[in-house]
Amino acid sequence: MTRPPGGFAPREPPTLAGTSPKTLAERILSRQSGRDVRAGDLVIVPVSRVMVHDSVADAVMAGMRDLGRDRVWDPSKVGVFIDHAAPAPTPVVADSHRAVREWVRTQGIATFYDAGEGVCHQIMVEEGYCEPGTVIVGTDSHSNTYGAVGAFGAGMGGTDIAVAVALGRTWLRVPESLKVTFAGRLREGITWKDAIMRVVREIGTDGARYACVEFHGAGALPQGDRITLAGMTTEMGAKAGLVVGTPEAPDWLFPDAGASYAREVTIDLQTLEPQIAVPPRVDQVVDVSAAVGQPVDIVFLGSCTNGRLVDMRQAASVLRGRRIDPRVRLEVVPASRRQLELAMADGTLAALSAAGAVIGSSGCGPCLGRTGGVLAGEEICLSTANRNYRGRMGSPDASIYLASPYVAAVAALTGVIDDPRAYLEASDAELDALVERRRAERPDRGAASSRSGDRSAELALAAAPLRFAYQAEVDD
Repeated sequence: MTRPPGGFAPREPPTLAGTSPKTLAERILSRQSGRDVRAGDLVIVPVSRVMVHDSVADAVMAGMRDLGRDRVWDPSKVGVFIDHAAPAPTPVVADSHRAVREWVRTQGIATFYDAGEGVCHQIMVEEGYCEPGTVIVGTDSHSNTYGAVGAFGAGMGGTDIAVAVALGRTWLRVPESLKVTFAGRLREGITWKDAIMRVVREIGTDGARYACVEFHGAGALPQGDRITLAGMTTEMGAKAGLVVGTPEAPDWLFPDAGASYAREVTIDLQTLEPQIAVPPRVDQVVDVSAAVGQPVDIVFLGSCTNGRLVDMRQAASVLRGRRIDPRVRLEVVPASRRQLELAMADGTLAALSAAGAVIGSSGCGPCLGRTGGVLAGEEICLSTANRNYRGRMGSPDASIYLASPYVAAVAALTGVIDDPRAYLEASDAELDALVERRRAERPDRGAASSRSGDRSAELALAAAPLRFAYQAEVDD
């Protein structure tokens, strides 16, 4: 049995005689199906919870009608979220949201989060709705996120979710597993977003198709970093992503020594550089040094991937009381109301606003190009989200780069992509000189906002009471 980091040795769960060593996915699906299964087997399993969000809720309700079912199997096990196009950007979407609210009321579903509460995946994990070792299905492809706490989370279409909501069970093919091991420690200025982008770079967008990506050496990480890892397994085509050895995991929830993996990848964190995905592919990942000087028009900090307090703090540590480049727009959307309130409480959100950021209501925001600042044709965006496909955030003629909050903050500050480490290590004078040089080198594009320029006296006054926000320890 593989042991989690830190030397903790869980009790060995009882095994049936003759069973082969199991991956984490095989162990969970064997336990939930009540039979000894391995990769390739078909199973019918109970679901501990079903997640439904606004973009697919209409299809789920229609699917239930087609099944002749008018009631969900257990209203206490269904979670409904309005987060994808929220607050409603059009009358058509508003009508859809009204229908969802009415359905929630008539079904007696208590777990309902309306517009402004946050991204479904963030809330599912941070509010404790994901039971480790169980199966959870959702209407969003990033339901893999629930593997951050050891749940087998999988995204499905409206028809399959309608069946799960009506019957409380679903069918799955037991996925083969890929083993990803993280070795060493991250250096200053490198984040777990860089680590997972490096994994995507190694495996590719379809290298884990209908597989489970099993992460080793990450179980002791803060929950938010584990969410970043598990959620981005979707970008490799994975059915699920599971972090081994999390604090939430029961004693039995560990893979066996000798388990069979389709592929094994080791990421050396000690030598890892900041990573950036070049449009229009998530797996077209390079070291940030290959993209230095690339101009950007808009920076998005948010999404279920990087919209938490730690991410906002990382961005604030780069901006350091300065204003963003006047030719750049910075949009910050906290992943949940809880994360927003935490960032308000310690001054981080005020610091970002003082730097020139537009603060959006908690939710998906611009991530999927439906609300909160879509991209115009030929605009260039630096995003901390998880996808950069053509048309993802608005116009198909726009370009999207993906990177960490550190890289995003530097792009907002200077107007170009750059390695964040020089900015984190610089003195005030060195930082001012570096920013001035990068801004001068930026190609002439975009219009300057009169409120985004250097207003030295006002900014000095505004930044003074917020200095503590930049001195807070930044947790990668």
